[in-house]
Amino acid sequence: MLSFLMKKKVVEFKAPVIGTAIDITQVPDEVFAQKIVGDGLAFEPADGVLYSPVDGEVIQVFPTKHAIGIRTPEGLEVLIHIGIDTVNMKGEGFESFIAANQTIHVGDKMMTFDRDLIRKKAKSTMIPLLITNMDRVRSIACEYGKVETSNAVMRVRMK
Repeated sequence: MLSFLMKKKVVEFKAPVIGTAIDITQVPDEVFAQKIVGDGLAFEPADGVLYSPVDGEVIQVFPTKHAIGIRTPEGLEVLIHIGIDTVNMKGEGFESFIAANQTIHVGDKMMTFDRDLIRKKAKSTMIPLLITNMDRVRSIACEYGKVETSNAVMRVRMK
């Protein structure tokens, strides 16, 4: 087989927020921390703006605006969940700038959220970013620490 056909695709993700990238196992929610939904990393946001970490198509904006689903051109399914237990806020404090079936690009503004309101009404402001169809993934490499939205924070090697 030709060597170029044997190379595996790597999808690079940028930070969706300005803040701190954290190991997913540190999220104060067992479903995320135990990687039940998928694998990835999380962020402690420094402000209240969420940007697209990758090119793709919006497959879902939850009615409560606390979570977004994206499908990359390579077929990765991505879940970005703003805060922990924020579904109970019923959309309060969130403003969406995207819709299902919309094409997005790295750095596009997707959502704003009120961090102070999340602190008062939810369990945490942490933002998990997960690959939910791990059957397509060979490996994930993450970078942790302080991040800007221009920083590459996760590289996913496809099967």
